[in-house]
Amino acid sequence: MALNQSSRTNWQKVMAEVERRIYTREWQPGQSIPNEADLAVEFRCARVTVNRALRTLADAGLLDRRRKSGTRVALHPVRKATLQIPLIRKEIEASKKSYGYNLLLQELALAPEFVSDRFGLASDVLLLHIVALHTANGKPYVIEDRWINVSAIPEVMSVSFAKLSANEWLVQSIPYTHGDIAFGVLNAGKEQARLLGTEPSKALFEIERTTWDHATALTTVQLVFHVGYRKHASL
Repeated sequence: MALNQSSRTNWQKVMAEVERRIYTREWQPGQSIPNEADLAVEFRCARVTVNRALRTLADAGLLDRRRKSGTRVALHPVRKATLQIPLIRKEIEASKKSYGYNLLLQELALAPEFVSDRFGLASDVLLLHIVALHTANGKPYVIEDRWINVSAIPEVMSVSFAKLSANEWLVQSIPYTHGDIAFGVLNAGKEQARLLGTEPSKALFEIERTTWDHATALTTVQLVFHVGYRKHASL
């Protein structure tokens, strides 16, 4: 099946056709698929268009691409969960609640050892430390405890986060190449319990996320959510 003429440069439609062949088992799990040059001829598009479509599907877990051995359908072709860095404000407003923000701390400080190690920096390097509480309908929603690498983002030193959250400023202003994220549960410390209006040692949902510009860590954040918070992801 060749794509129509209007699809000549549309990588999304090339991707959709490859995806269709995978899910209908026209291409079986583990089977090698035609090379990029042949697919470009079949789909009547540029090879770079095919390349982008195949890379996207490989990132999604549907294709297995290896140098010199070509591209195969993944043996277990399943979609990966997709997570985006959310704007906390928009997340709250999407639930039809009013958003509130309180800056608790903004200062240059020596980071804990695990943060310095994560950033690959000496322990005596100062980082920008920001702690803020986000609220929904006036009730505690999440504590944002963030460290920012000021050597990588020097312009952050001229920004006041009294009214604009670091979460929002970074998402809107600073590009990144990739990130890593971890989910967990922690027992609320005394200060976390006070801020979130719960009891010490109460189980709370936690997200730790670090974003990078290639090999340079930009920021790492611990988000500790109110009791009963649930995280949703799309497939």
